[in-house]
Amino acid sequence: MENILKIIDIKKKFSEQMILNGISFEVNAGETIGIIGESGGGKSTFLRILAGLETADEGIIKFEGENLYNNNKKLDIQKIKTLRKKIGMIFQSFNLFDHMTALENVTSGLLIRGINKKEAKTIAEKQIEKVGLINKINNLPSQLSGGEKQRIAIARALAIDPDLILFDEPTSALDPKLKIEVLSVIEKLKQEKRTMIIVSHEMNFINDISDKIIAFENGKIKTEK
Repeated sequence: MENILKIIDIKKKFSEQMILNGISFEVNAGETIGIIGESGGGKSTFLRILAGLETADEGIIKFEGENLYNNNKKLDIQKIKTLRKKIGMIFQSFNLFDHMTALENVTSGLLIRGINKKEAKTIAEKQIEKVGLINKINNLPSQLSGGEKQRIAIARALAIDPDLILFDEPTSALDPKLKIEVLSVIEKLKQEKRTMIIVSHEMNFINDISDKIIAFENGKIKTEK
């Protein structure tokens, strides 16, 4: 199996509190990694560092053989921007634009990347159909259920065809019925051999879908199996 992500001794402090204290593990292409642990254990912060939304204080992150972060080296900013375009992230709070339709939300990231409007629409429609919401393509977020919003958020991430997908508690804001809709979409991605890291408290789901489960506790890896 090809190694796609290598995390070496990542550390992060907020004020004087150590949030991540020496996180190290590897991810192979096509693997699904489940990350579990108590709230406040650093799981979401870790994902945000991988996505470029937070900066680590120490350590090394290698993605597809290139330095995504290395506190000991001066890195090529343009190269890092290119690498980050290959990483998609799904948040627990959906992060959709309220004034945009489902279609516009999914095309937004493609247009920013310079893809023309017609091609972006074609790609977006394909991904929205994939998550089972082609009939809601012109709906605003206010006209969608929580589960539908999250599925549109997944379609938006898939539209950029990422090599790595990060899920931060993707079902925590949903009731049990709507959770099933979202989890079934993630299961399909697993069948497609997508490389995924999933932070979740849905233990049965994590046990079923993960190739490897990593437990965080007080900023460290407690167990890995």
